[in-house]
Amino acid sequence: MNPIIKEITAFQVKKDITPFKVGDGVRVHTKVREGDKERVQEYAGIVIARKGQGIHETFTVRRLSYGEGVERVFPVNSPNIEKVEVERESEAMKARLYYLRRRTGKAAVAVKERDRAAEVHARRLAEKTARAVAAKAAVEAAAPAPAPAPTPEAPASPAS
Repeated sequence: MNPIIKEITAFQVKKDITPFKVGDGVRVHTKVREGDKERVQEYAGIVIARKGQGIHETFTVRRLSYGEGVERVFPVNSPNIEKVEVERESEAMKARLYYLRRRTGKAAVAVKERDRAAEVHARRLAEKTARAVAAKAAVEAAAPAPAPAPTPEAPASPAS
């Protein structure tokens, strides 16, 4: 991209974009204006393509609506996109999932999901240890400190 154009459009590029990739199941929240009212509408589906860079970056979301495949292209940096939620992560083996267009039924949304069992186990283990440490600290803070035990005085040694 031309460095001059890149510099001019740099302030329009969103910084707080949710990271997502091709194959992920997403829910896109878009602003819709009807007359003088504005509301947020959701569009859920699978990201089948991501193209461009900088201000021109777009992604295509495909979903099935009443048995018919519907695709919609969203600009990543559009001010009309409120947020993008990632519902499920996947391990897509291709950069574009256009082969999903030929599929029907459940096969049209069948993308290999990411095996997150190890991540979930590690997170639960970390939460469990954090709770144990917090509980131990709470017990130590609640228990009064024991008074120092009196030391027996040594008998006076005979002076000779």
